[in-house]
This record gives sequence, structure tokens and C-alpha cells, in this order.
Amino acid sequence: MDNKPKYLIVVAGGSGTRMGSATPKQFLPLDGRPILLRTLERFVEAVPGIRLITVLPKDHIAYWKELCIRFSFTSPQRLVAGGITRFHSVKNALSEIPQGALVAVHDGVRPLVSVRLIREMFERMDSVRALIPVTPVTDTLKLLERAEDGSLKTKGGPSPDRSFLYGAQTPQIFHSEDIIAAYAQAFDTSFTDDASVVAKAGVPLSWTEGERFNLKITCPEDLILAEAILKSSYSCNP
Repeated sequence: MDNKPKYLIVVAGGSGTRMGSATPKQFLPLDGRPILLRTLERFVEAVPGIRLITVLPKDHIAYWKELCIRFSFTSPQRLVAGGITRFHSVKNALSEIPQGALVAVHDGVRPLVSVRLIREMFERMDSVRALIPVTPVTDTLKLLERAEDGSLKTKGGPSPDRSFLYGAQTPQIFHSEDIIAAYAQAFDTSFTDDASVVAKAGVPLSWTEGERFNLKITCPEDLILAEAILKSSYSCNP
């Protein structure tokens, strides 16, 4: 594994309105422990000594500190206030990272990423500049658009060929000099993840097989599914 210092930026600056809860989704319990806490614990287990930078809504930083005390999470972490978009949140966190490091950026609400995937991705960083986990799209895709009355209608053009389509996950790992330089660019609405930011700066991307269970919890149904996965045999061998 590359001997550069390793940093984790966990992006948990959202409000989680789709969850339908007054509490932001990253703080909701998953089998008795906050989702965000479970996410951080996976990385601490996978890479002992990893430096944690947690991006949070500014008005929930004190609440997160209370949760860490309540659940006895003592790993050192730097807390950073989120920005108006995910791009700005990551940019805020990058101000805490030196040159000459490896930087993993991960969604705070992906708590089921395996220890194995984290370790294997860091091990590959001595030979690539940016590593992105992806999973194949399995659903048949349709090109649709929403009409003024809210209904869906067919949009012109052929449907995408799913055999060429993959969904990007996190963690996405970069060398600090690449991602810091990439985030010096002006914000663009085409920036949907860190890989898209780095790619626009000219950094070549490499890919690795992601995990079906590395889901992003965004709605109540996702939380139910995550609970079931966590209690299954999969959770015993992360």
C-alpha cells in the first residue's frame, strides 16, 4: 500500500429532505448507531491511522460532537462546515489537506462499504492517479421527461444501451495534488461527483468494481434495506 499519509473526507453536509425526517439522514440510527458513525468506523477499521475530515451542516456540528461522545467515538477528526453544494463542501475540506497525501472522498450515508474494498482501493493508488468504484446498470433504461402536469412522457432518441453503463459510487480516491488543483476550477453544474471535477482538470480516471450493497441511503426504503443488509451474513464479513 502507498506509504503516503491517507485522508478521508466524509461528505455529510446535506439536510436529507427526501428522508422525511426533521433530523438530517446522516444522524439517523442504523441498527442503533448513527449512519455517519458507522461510515467513519468502516474506514478507521480498514486503514488504522487514517486522518478524518467530516463535513457537516454548520448548525449541526455541536449535535455531531454530542453524538460522538454518546457513542464513544474517539477517533480524531477535523470538522468542517459544508458549502452551498457538494462541490463547495469538498473544496472547504480540501483546505485541511497537505500536498503529498492520498485523499478518499466518501458519502457520509454510504455506511455499508466494505473494509475489503477500502483497503484494495488504497493499495492500487501507487499505480493510478484517480480510482473510482462502479457497478453495472442492471435496469432497462428509458429516455423520459416530465411534462408540465407532472406526468412522464417519452423523450426523442434511442434508449441508452445498458451494457455500456455503470453507476459511480464512493469512496473515490485521488492524490492530493491532483484533487486540490482540480477544485481550484470554477464550479460547473456538470460536476456531479469528484471524478467529474478531476476529469475536467485532465486527470486520467481508473475504475474498479464496486459493491452492490454499497448503497447510498437517501429515502426511508434505503434505510430499511440497509438495516436488513447489516443484519445479514454480509455484515459479518465486511
